[in-house]
Amino acid sequence: MSLYELLRLALSRLRTSRLRAALTMLGVIIGVASVVALVGVGQGTTSNITARLAGLGTNLLTISPTNGSTNTLSLDDAAAIGKLASIGGVAPEISTSLTAAAGTTTTTTSVVGTTPAYPTVRAYDVWQGTFLTDAGIDHDLRVAVLGATTAANLGLGASDVGSDISVGGLPFRVIGILQPKGGSGFQNPDDMVLVPIGVVQKYFVAGETVRTIGVSVSDPAQMTAASAEITALLRERHDLAATDTADFNVFNQTQLLAAASSITETLTLLLGGIASISLIVGGIGIMNIMLVSVRERTREIGIRKAVGARGRDILAQFLVEALTLSLLGGFIGIIVGLAVSAGIGKLAGWGFTFNPGTIAVAVLFSLAVGVIFGVWPARQAARLDPITALRYE
Repeated sequence: MSLYELLRLALSRLRTSRLRAALTMLGVIIGVASVVALVGVGQGTTSNITARLAGLGTNLLTISPTNGSTNTLSLDDAAAIGKLASIGGVAPEISTSLTAAAGTTTTTTSVVGTTPAYPTVRAYDVWQGTFLTDAGIDHDLRVAVLGATTAANLGLGASDVGSDISVGGLPFRVIGILQPKGGSGFQNPDDMVLVPIGVVQKYFVAGETVRTIGVSVSDPAQMTAASAEITALLRERHDLAATDTADFNVFNQTQLLAAASSITETLTLLLGGIASISLIVGGIGIMNIMLVSVRERTREIGIRKAVGARGRDILAQFLVEALTLSLLGGFIGIIVGLAVSAGIGKLAGWGFTFNPGTIAVAVLFSLAVGVIFGVWPARQAARLDPITALRYE
């Protein structure tokens, strides 16, 4: 019997018992939809985290004081690091939370004191106006560059570059607005006001120390070597003996990105594995309904064998029916899963991540379910004795 004829018989049989076929496919639909949706969510999360971390800076090393220690990093430390041959840029930072106001509109935002190298180190682009200059840093000018979210919160746009705002009760001239990176909630990279670092030290934060030092390494291949050089330099500058615990940490952005990707990929596999359990349940449903079908069609099987059908023809017929059920359920499940994944991605803000590999795996899973859970009922049908089958009531 040809494959076309087997498919025709399978579809004809499913049409005669539509409700039962639909309920049988429901388990496969839910299983495949769960796998596709959860894997899609996992991949979207991975892509979002990777993009966020990659957008934090170019070949970035971040130096910060160790937990529990007082701030020991200084502008002199940053200047010394900038003299290393492997370093492309250094941006020391001091930050505090203050209220900014433009006319009667106010917002609470992060005020970051830094230097002209900040856009290079942290991978920012200026949308309108200019960034901080060496002259502004040297003379502690009260000038400000706004993040995209802060500018929007204050109701400022391109035409407002050159206007004055109030930051912490002091007047500042807006000299630029940054391109948005995208983000929301706590530590939104677009919600900040950048001012000369000396201004923050002079008016808002007491002391001469800095919170962090961002470092851009010239060559990505030199990240580990640059980290080692910075560690050795700072230990020497801080008079630390070989046995002393460092009072600073050097975070490698590349290593952090790799670790985050590894964690999210593992989470994606875990989610897919959990969702695949429902596929097993759907497969059991197919096996159950096929066994019932064999019992109901015992006389039909006997007649087919009596007129010359071979055991393998009966086996193929029932196996194709099981495969048809699982594949139809699988295709519907893929559509539902993609729709759910796209909806969650839109709500979460990372968009829709389509991976053809996920679809291929879902189809293979559907085939596997049909074969694994359809073989036994098909073999039961193929082994029926035709005389006994014809006598069955």
